[in-house]
Amino acid sequence: NFLSFCKINKMQVHINQIKTVDILIKLYSNNIFSNFSLTKIFSKKDNKLGFYLSGDVGVGKTMILNLFYDNLEIPKLRMHFNEFMINFHDFAYNNKVKNSLENFVKDLKNKYKILYFDEFQVTNIVDAMILGKLFEKIFKNNIKVIFTSNTKINDLYKDGLQREQFLPFIKIIKNFCLQHELIIDEDYREKSKKVKRSFFPINEETSFKINQLFRKLTKEKKQETKTLNVKGRLVTINNYFDKIARFHFKELCDQNFGAEDYINIAKICNLIVIENIPQFNDENMHQQHRFITLIDVLYEKKIPLITSSFSNFKNMGSSGKLALPFKRTISRLFELTSPNFH
Repeated sequence: NFLSFCKINKMQVHINQIKTVDILIKLYSNNIFSNFSLTKIFSKKDNKLGFYLSGDVGVGKTMILNLFYDNLEIPKLRMHFNEFMINFHDFAYNNKVKNSLENFVKDLKNKYKILYFDEFQVTNIVDAMILGKLFEKIFKNNIKVIFTSNTKINDLYKDGLQREQFLPFIKIIKNFCLQHELIIDEDYREKSKKVKRSFFPINEETSFKINQLFRKLTKEKKQETKTLNVKGRLVTINNYFDKIARFHFKELCDQNFGAEDYINIAKICNLIVIENIPQFNDENMHQQHRFITLIDVLYEKKIPLITSSFSNFKNMGSSGKLALPFKRTISRLFELTSPNFH
């Protein structure tokens, strides 16, 4: 059961996490966490086809739904939402017919009974405009969906461009999903870290330390320039050492990169160094937005980081509009730079 899982993995347990598990149990099965043969997930008498778990960073949302998802014995898909939407746009591009959306969902139904989107958020106006129709068809085809998010359903895409076109999606999610907020006043990810692979502020001493660590990691590895072709766009990695890549922040976030570019970089790396991460404010909001997307992708792909920044993570600042999603980024930076993260 959940408590045994936490004990084995030496995880702290909070009463509100246990309550969240109880809600999952009541919603989807009588014996979810005591019997992992889940052939009758999601009771037919319950009209809810999804579970939307919101809460602050580091409270255990992902841990709980990962435990649930990993032990499902039904066809399933866990994917970063950016990657999922890239797949949809690729499908629509390669199948240029009027009902490409319907065919995409039909293809999903043939392959999966449940979809899992961890740390769900919407930032892309193109995605925002089509999500209502897409998820309406997903639910009408009886495909179950589970989400974790730092944002409550009503606050998704808040202050986004043409948000009125996103409201049908909010209505659909609220109709088809049970929403629950997991409230805990501490970030377990940050609390558990002692020694980190992060260096600040940027000066001669920290530059020496990061160079020393990098030389140690790339000893006997040959430097090369790697060029990736992402749908006709060339992405160049100048400092590539056999799956270890070293970047200046500007190389990754000053250019017009998106999730697909970062996904392709992650595919050929097992460790990434990002240097000179700046303070964020309204003036460099676009770079901050790309940085949030980058860290989301690297976290999803489990790529450890070494970083140098002008300040510690908690004092990086933020543009006003990105303050909420950036809290998740900060928490993930603590985890990605921990020596315990592999």
